[in-house]
Amino acid sequence: MSRDARWKALLELLVERGRLDVEEAATQLEVSAATIRRDFDQLAEQQMLVRTRGGAVVHGVSYELPLRYKTARHASEKQRIAKAVADLIAPGEAVGLTGGTTTTEVARALAVRPDLASGTPALTVVTNALNIANELAVRPQFKIVVTGGVARPQSYELIGPLADGVLGQITLDVAVLGVVAFDATHGAAAHDEAEAAINRLLCERAARVIVAADSSKLGQRAFARICAAESVGTLVTDVAAGPEAIGRFEEAGIEVIAV
Repeated sequence: MSRDARWKALLELLVERGRLDVEEAATQLEVSAATIRRDFDQLAEQQMLVRTRGGAVVHGVSYELPLRYKTARHASEKQRIAKAVADLIAPGEAVGLTGGTTTTEVARALAVRPDLASGTPALTVVTNALNIANELAVRPQFKIVVTGGVARPQSYELIGPLADGVLGQITLDVAVLGVVAFDATHGAAAHDEAEAAINRLLCERAARVIVAADSSKLGQRAFARICAAESVGTLVTDVAAGPEAIGRFEEAGIEVIAV
């Protein structure tokens, strides 16, 4: 197993369990304890975990994995959600996409839709996510608008006043919002306040807002609020959400699509 694959596996385990012992990790990944200790030390230097005696814990209550280490989590759910979200977008619309793993899958689903294979443009996509812009820029039928701003390495999102300036000048048909938490009472939220501010502005510029979130994000709260629940028209999630959780969002006036 390569170092990058091992680090990804370690970080996935750590997020899942909250705490990881050296011996436990070594057994799980079938490598030596010395290798795991070295990995923990190097990841701690990058502030991606906190070293403890005999192991490691996640990096505080606002811990957030960089996007490249989150792509495998709930992958099949995210792909189903992405296709359902893409089906809600009409040809010719102006679409805002925030950063995140689920919205990245939405961009990929839009890119392969047969009815969006041509047009002038087939879609206008406004995003503050560098990875999404990179994937869609090769599609000549899509008009890609990037907000500008300062890149946030955890999510590849552009943040700050430069992004504010672009978003203040445009109007969107729909904003597709990726979140780390969505609660029927407390609304949609992110870990980072600057990221939340850009996402909020995208929502404010859109005629309708779609939250794309797997069931693990529902009923959760995070540090920085993006928007109130009533600002969201549609939630697309997976069937693991359950009737009780779905019911709370429906009572708040949100259409819920579970796939």
